[in-house]
Formats: sequence, structure tokens, C-alpha cells
Amino acid sequence: MDKSRPSRKQHYHLFGRAGLAFVLVASGMVVAWPKTVDSMTLSQSEALKIGKRVWQNECNGTISGLTSWNRGEDFASLGIGHFIWYPKGRRGPFEESFPKLVSFVSNRGAKLPTVLLGVSRGRPCPWNSRAEFVRAEHTLEMNQLRRFLADTIDLQAEFLVARLEAALPKMLAEAAPADQSNVQQQFERLTKTPQGCYALVDYVNFKGEGVLHTERYQGQGWGLLQVLEAMHGNSEASAADEFARAANVVLTRRVHNAPPERHESQWLTGWLRRVNSYNGG
Repeated sequence: MDKSRPSRKQHYHLFGRAGLAFVLVASGMVVAWPKTVDSMTLSQSEALKIGKRVWQNECNGTISGLTSWNRGEDFASLGIGHFIWYPKGRRGPFEESFPKLVSFVSNRGAKLPTVLLGVSRGRPCPWNSRAEFVRAEHTLEMNQLRRFLADTIDLQAEFLVARLEAALPKMLAEAAPADQSNVQQQFERLTKTPQGCYALVDYVNFKGEGVLHTERYQGQGWGLLQVLEAMHGNSEASAADEFARAANVVLTRRVHNAPPERHESQWLTGWLRRVNSYNGG
């Protein structure tokens, strides 16, 4: 869906020297990595294009899909990235990303609907179960939330890019010292091509950075870090294809390691179809 209002003229400078240094200082880490990632710039239109592909992956590109609560889950999935929002008293192993999105878009001037006031200060999801959420589908509150999410597609795309920008220092801090150089090399390979940038942005939103120990089964994670660790090539041209193959292995391993009661095999076909969209061919 194209927005009716004009897009802001803006560029996102990813992984350059100044940007990376800022991330390291802001996160309290004073670390000398093997080398600094070369600068790469995404235009606002390029970032929005990636954001729309993520929206297609998560919501089939629909307005209705911007407000979802999947069966078998304990949280709402909102926005183009299906950002997680937990109800009161619920906390799962997965990172809660929706309050961070709300804070991000609010800081960039977006006016929040009433239902989102206080979210960045810890206000929980007002619907306590999927059943409540589904019953509220056509309420004024839900319609306002859906309209807000539809009107901030560009800001949500910017948020996705910003999340990726902050992911590298987190992953390097978690990786074993012997693996840090390869992780950074593989990350940089992918940033050199549009398809690689899409793969990085989508996967880190899809399955996280891979740095949280709560997001592991039998001690093995499934995030971006684990995919990069499984890559060892050098060619920019083949980077996206190798990433897709590595993600395929990592996600299949996740399903194999998952607790039986989660029935994660039901999702594997869709997950693999999604990572196969990263192929550069």
C-alpha cells in the first residue's frame, strides 16, 4: 500500500564509522572490533521498500494484518513487523518490541492514539487474551490503532533499519572471540547488496539478534547471530543465497529442538518460504 502523504526526504547511514561508534558508546561498550564496517547508505525510499516487503511477509501487505494475535501465542503482534506486545502479567521468552516501536515513532513526531498513551512507560496490552483481542476487532479503539499503524508505515520501516543498525555490536559482544571476525565479515558481505540488506533487516525482525539466552532451545539459538556464524563465504554476489541456506538450517534445527507442546513444525514451511525469498537469483 502506498501512503497518500509524501515521504520524508531522508537517508539512513548504516554501519558507518560514526554511526557504529555511537552505538557502541550509547550501549556502554568500549570494545575494539576487528575492523569497522564500511559505510552504506539507504535512501528513505529504499528503506521503505524493505519495510513493505517485511509487511508483505508478516501481514500479506494488508491493513487488517497490522493488528493480529496468532493462535497459540500469548501476545499481540502489531505493525508491519508484527512487533510483540504482552498483556499485563504475561512475559514470554521473546523480546517485547512494540513498546520500543511506539517510543521510536512518538519521538519522530507521530501523534499516538489513546490506546498507546503510556506504552513507552510500560503500559501493557489492554487485551488479555486472543479471544478478547478478536472480539475487539471492530471497536473504535482497535480501528484507531489500525489506522495509526497504517499511517506510520514509513516510520516503522525506519525502526526496522535502526534495529538492524544496533544489532551488530550486540552480536559481536555475544559471539565467541574466535567467531567475531567472521560474524562481522558475513554481516558486511550482506550490506553490500540490496538483497542482502533486505535479508538482514527482515531476519533480525523475524527471529531477533540471537543474543538473548531466553530465545534458545536446548542451548541453541535461531537469531541473526546464529545464521551469520554458519556462513563462511567471501563473495558478495552469493551472500544472500548463502544466508538463505544458513537460515534454513538454523530454523529447521530450532523446530527439532523445540518443546513438543509448542508444535513448531506447523510453522516451518512458512518460515522456510520466507527465508527463501532472500535468494539473490
